[in-house]
Amino acid sequence: MKQHSPQQLQIFLDIATEAAMAAGVILQTYWGKLEEIEEKGRPGDLVTAADKEAEAAILKVLERHVPDHGILAEESGEQGNKQSEYLWAIDPLDGTTNYAHQYPIAAVSIGLLIDGIPQVGAVYNPFRDELFRAARGLGATCNRRPIHVSSTSELGKSLLVTGFAYDRRETSDNNYAEFCYLTHLTQGVRRAGAAALDLCDVACGRLDGYWERGLSPWDITAGVLLVEEAGGKVTGYDQSPLIIGSGRLLATNGRIHNSLSKELLQVPPLSTWVSK
Repeated sequence: MKQHSPQQLQIFLDIATEAAMAAGVILQTYWGKLEEIEEKGRPGDLVTAADKEAEAAILKVLERHVPDHGILAEESGEQGNKQSEYLWAIDPLDGTTNYAHQYPIAAVSIGLLIDGIPQVGAVYNPFRDELFRAARGLGATCNRRPIHVSSTSELGKSLLVTGFAYDRRETSDNNYAEFCYLTHLTQGVRRAGAAALDLCDVACGRLDGYWERGLSPWDITAGVLLVEEAGGKVTGYDQSPLIIGSGRLLATNGRIHNSLSKELLQVPPLSTWVSK
């Protein structure tokens, strides 16, 4: 992979920030004023006018600054230069279900993959006015102040977060057993409903670990980099190198990574929990 200077990455980070802030204005404008909410095929997989207009605003910024780059956007799919080493993974509204219910855990997430590796990320929650930013080798910040993962070193003293994919009603591989099992082993497991913000909360030390399945690249590209640049660790469940397109990840402060991975890999099936 071609090396990029800190100055080049900073330029890309500023572009991501501009796009995220533009989308955030649109999310605030539509807040509480949605006239129509659609389902995209699966129960609970929602899309609104806010998603679509926020994505259009992001694409407009990218077209102005980096017209020769590739784009993978949640609502409009893959577009732009498909041969480019640069791929922008865009979620204009992570947490659409929360947003539709006026539950203020939602954000814009914009990440840049270079040769398949996250190199730049910006996540903006306009309802808490929190802007998370990171670029490879340049650290991670929240509202321009450096952030770091927590120092929790025991799984039993940790606070975790996870989520449940839209296909949870259709598959037994739905994370319910893991949620219950790890709730018993830790100080708690939260479910906020926005993967990008879950990763940001690990990055800034509010939470100690996060795992989930059924994720898309636009959900996690920015957040993965934030965790890593804040001193944390991100892998597959079994600690193998993360594959962005796999849909599964384990992200922690690094200190509980090994123990959380081991527990995840030995969760008994939910069907065995109830005696017959």
